[in-house]
Amino acid sequence: MTIETDTDAAILHDSEWPPTDYSRAPSHEGMIADKDIAVAMRDGVKLSIDVYRPETEEKLPVLLAFAVYNKDIQGPDLAEAIPPQPAWSTLWTGPMEAGDTRFFVARGYVHVIGSPRGIGKSEGGGSRLWDSYDLIEWIAEQPWCDGNVGMVGISGFGAEQLHVAKQQPPHLKAIFPFDSRGAYGMFGGFRDEYPGGVIHVFRLLLGIYSAIHQDRGAPGDLPPERDAMWQEAMQNPDYKMYPHVYNVVAQKGQHMPPYFDVLINPYDNAEAVETSEREFADISVPTYTGSGWYGYTYKTHLNGCQNWFRNIGAPKKLMLAGPAHLKRPFRSFHDELLRWNDKWLKGIETGVMDEAPVKFWAMGAGRWMAAEDWPPPGVRWTKFYLNGWERLSQREFTAGSVDDNLPPDTFAQMPPTHTNDIQRLRYMSEPLAEDVLIAGPAELNLFAAIDQDDTNWIVALSDVGPDQSVQTVREGERRVPADLPERELTRGWLKASHRALDADRSSPGNPWHPLTREARAAVVPGEVTEYNIGITATANLFKKGHRICLDIMCLDLGTGVGGATNAEYVPYHICSSRTTVHHIHHDTKHPSHLLLPVIPEDAMRWL
Repeated sequence: MTIETDTDAAILHDSEWPPTDYSRAPSHEGMIADKDIAVAMRDGVKLSIDVYRPETEEKLPVLLAFAVYNKDIQGPDLAEAIPPQPAWSTLWTGPMEAGDTRFFVARGYVHVIGSPRGIGKSEGGGSRLWDSYDLIEWIAEQPWCDGNVGMVGISGFGAEQLHVAKQQPPHLKAIFPFDSRGAYGMFGGFRDEYPGGVIHVFRLLLGIYSAIHQDRGAPGDLPPERDAMWQEAMQNPDYKMYPHVYNVVAQKGQHMPPYFDVLINPYDNAEAVETSEREFADISVPTYTGSGWYGYTYKTHLNGCQNWFRNIGAPKKLMLAGPAHLKRPFRSFHDELLRWNDKWLKGIETGVMDEAPVKFWAMGAGRWMAAEDWPPPGVRWTKFYLNGWERLSQREFTAGSVDDNLPPDTFAQMPPTHTNDIQRLRYMSEPLAEDVLIAGPAELNLFAAIDQDDTNWIVALSDVGPDQSVQTVREGERRVPADLPERELTRGWLKASHRALDADRSSPGNPWHPLTREARAAVVPGEVTEYNIGITATANLFKKGHRICLDIMCLDLGTGVGGATNAEYVPYHICSSRTTVHHIHHDTKHPSHLLLPVIPEDAMRWL
């Protein structure tokens, strides 16, 4: 089946992506704004909140937005002054994520936006753990609330929704945590934020100047165990290539404490993972989650929302849209958000639960699809073998064949201190004889040898076509060779020393690596080693005549970070300070292959 449409460009620049058509006319015109209300938590600490409500005496349901971003940049004052900005705009400000206040109020909801303790006008001190719970129950008792509370907001606001849902406040009736993360360990869970154990510098790219120039006085002493880890981190030659990274380490946690914790102890916490797995079942409120295919370069948000969806047992839905980052201020998906909350907070039958639990945007086809689960049922896991001369083929290796006797492919990468050139091997299929639709996570089973004791394996999956139909719209942020137009679809990462595999937790496309200090194992230089590299989920129709392309490298190709730093290229991950030679093996003893989730024609559900 050939789909002739290609409307990705239109979708990329359209802030309203959901395929459903649900709009309810506003029922209220005026708005009352009560700002800087002090609300006492169970320990007496007072939080500052803003309440926006319709001009009516009627009790109404409430939508709460609560996160570590100051409430004073979330309300309608700034949202009306700044039209929604795409991620590559210099005015794009990531933390403006609480939603369109006037949209909610006009349709009969109270919108409450709060700042956690220690943020903005809220008092500081003590634990934030129960603040959302206490605030929800306080809201339910107010004269303008009918006892039904939902939560809204994306990213940080989304993660907060899921974590309070585990605490089961009695009056929390539904959540809509889009672009959520932190499924395995609060907001900065190592597994969600650093897939494959490869450390990225995204947080520092967003706050590079404040990380360097804040004045906090002389660093204090650390407990003995943390001091030993700090001493080790101070000697890490990889960190020394990045002055802003090294500065965070040198300041002993006074700058960007969460990132400092990762830098001195770059490992997952097994106890946090086990705790998370026990707590998933505690989320009993209806949950609608999702992200965009390129959300923050495929990692934090895209992986997070899928982890939540896969594990929680409450009524749930997943929407994978895209591909671009969401605009700020956040106003996307509001029709879909309205149908969800109208159903669970107002009792209006919107049809939202009559639809398939999963809907996703298929790039290449430019259309929405539906599925009963994720990955979609009916996926055919298909191997594409890495052959000599950088080819991808479904043909298996046979003993004594030409491919079986070819030497390994090789690339050497010098560190950024020596070059800006990024070396890679590029494996490509022949032009496809028919359309190939994939949907779900992918995996690279790689047999390789390196001449050092560690490296970052970074892989990129792309759709390479004969014309501009597959060219990435955000050309300035992604590599688009002039002679070979392409759409990069997704990436995968694995630190070689984190290659250990938990077979019980693993599934096709989702190799589970215990990223703990105890599981870490240095690579034996020169020894052929097997690596299972998870590739973040995507959905794409490779059209007839196009090629499936796999890049293998140890430094990221330039991704760009848009208006966040105005930097054309910053190495997105902390890479090796040593020149490293990589040998990729492909023969009967070492059947390196790409595993793709192919959807056969009889399993396709187009919307």
